[in-house]
Amino acid sequence: MDLDKINEYAQIATDKAVFYVPRIFLAGLILWIGFKLAKKIVELVRKALEKTGFSETLRPFLSSIVGVLLKGTVLFVIATVLGADLTGLFAILAAAAFAVGMALQGSLGNFASGILILTLKPFKVSDWIQVDDKFGRVVEIGIFSTDVLTPGNKILIIPNSMITESVVTNYSEKGMIRLELEVTMPYEESFPKVKQVLRDALSEVEKILPEPAPEIGILDFDSHNVQLIVRPFVLPDDFWEVTFNANKSIKKAFSAHDIRVAYSEGVEIGKIGE
Repeated sequence: MDLDKINEYAQIATDKAVFYVPRIFLAGLILWIGFKLAKKIVELVRKALEKTGFSETLRPFLSSIVGVLLKGTVLFVIATVLGADLTGLFAILAAAAFAVGMALQGSLGNFASGILILTLKPFKVSDWIQVDDKFGRVVEIGIFSTDVLTPGNKILIIPNSMITESVVTNYSEKGMIRLELEVTMPYEESFPKVKQVLRDALSEVEKILPEPAPEIGILDFDSHNVQLIVRPFVLPDDFWEVTFNANKSIKKAFSAHDIRVAYSEGVEIGKIGE
């Protein structure tokens, strides 16, 4: 190799060093400062979320998302400083994001709904809720689904998108639940008498709240009986226990006071009581 070639290669190496060494130094400095700054920002975000009362499930997730975005931004800045052409990379990432989004369309909907539930807090863990015909106590609120324990000791895993798209009844919001008990009475029977019998029967049931007082009224009339509605108030956790005990006490009271009901077959026309 002649001297001219050696000089040419030396000049190229020198030019490359002059070009890249400062950039590499700057990139290292940006990396060190950027990651330090990202860590501080993530910590501030975590504390801010904690002060604003965000869900314990949501706080670490959002903090990690912020951390990933900040560190990703630092790496992109470093790549730009080093002179990398990111046009192709951005195109690949956009295509990949579109493909993943289409594949996970349902999951992303559940994810977005989970963020809304954890942020807006329409209910919390241990609340009794009803979503459509699904009733139970909330045991866990996740990013993609909510777990509900039914009175029959079954776990319902409800997708979060179903919750945000449905009417949700929160029985625990007011601290009490109003039971809806339907009772029948023959037309010939006296409603004031039956109403008092029902009040006395409810007074013997433990865990029925004294205030507000139970509501008792005529709901409807059918071809055989008068339909009554009985509405005592209970604590959410006592829902089923009081329901069973109240029905038991009402049946016992009707039997003791000889209050009869009509059957669908062999019904006779009778008089209407007061």
